[in-house]
Amino acid sequence: MSLTSAYQHKLAEKLTILNDRGQGVLIRMYNIKKTCSDPKSKPPFLLEKSMESSLKYINKKFPNIDVRNSTQHLGPVHREKAEIIRFLTNYYQSFVDVMEFRDHVYELLNTIDACQCHFDINLNFDFTRSYLDLIVTYTSVILLLSRIEDRRVLIGMYNCAHEMLHGHSDPSFARLGQMVLEYDQPLKKLTEEFGPHTKAVSEALLSLHFLFVRRNQGAEQWRSAQLLSLISTPPAMINPANSDTMACEYLSVEIMERWIIIGFLLCSGCLNSNSQCQKLWKLCLQGSLYITLIREDVLQVHKVTEDLFSSWKG
Repeated sequence: MSLTSAYQHKLAEKLTILNDRGQGVLIRMYNIKKTCSDPKSKPPFLLEKSMESSLKYINKKFPNIDVRNSTQHLGPVHREKAEIIRFLTNYYQSFVDVMEFRDHVYELLNTIDACQCHFDINLNFDFTRSYLDLIVTYTSVILLLSRIEDRRVLIGMYNCAHEMLHGHSDPSFARLGQMVLEYDQPLKKLTEEFGPHTKAVSEALLSLHFLFVRRNQGAEQWRSAQLLSLISTPPAMINPANSDTMACEYLSVEIMERWIIIGFLLCSGCLNSNSQCQKLWKLCLQGSLYITLIREDVLQVHKVTEDLFSSWKG
């Protein structure tokens, strides 16, 4: 990658901005999921007996809901349309923000590929870290979105009320509805999206190999190498410790595991073609049964991997 390309496209700045924005969107998806899973905090329309037939109809027909010719099914929505708009606007806009975040991530990942950026955690630490963080954040947002059971109803009901009130659908609804359908099987769709980015992602992950392997050495290896011994080399006792990759020394194993697991799940093609990728992946699978997406929401690593890979058989 030429310096001109890097400065011209402001890739590092865009990665920083999108990571910050992604965290905000992720927290909102978490809050919506949390709110809708608790009957005490759930939007009241989803619990009203009179709305049952409307909710079933919206869920069944989503996103192709014929508002004008469905008065029999959508009568309760029509009666409370103003209240529905008022109550569901924040939910709907949060879903729109997910769609816009996805668009910006697409654009940036494609630009990075076009510029042929080189990722190496030991050489350009901040740039590589931001790139891997964005992939994990984006994946977490999509997984959280797919775990919101009422997502179709929330989006569909808002749009029905909007069309009844204004005479036309919300401008974002068509694309938003399509996006929600696409991510019914989120990891399958994500692997399709990240196919073109396999080279850049695998390059960034492989740069972690030495660091991750060293961090995962057993106690016997540490003892034999006298890593924690203060008196193994007496003449060097007063010499300050130094490292050519100091920033890497502060990377937690948990963060690296998250990068490696999610990165290779999305770009699993390189596991067959590159033995180094496979070794790193296997070592990482020995570490944890779960990786954290946000707070108590986790990814069951082995189950998800087995389900995803099994779906490709034949």
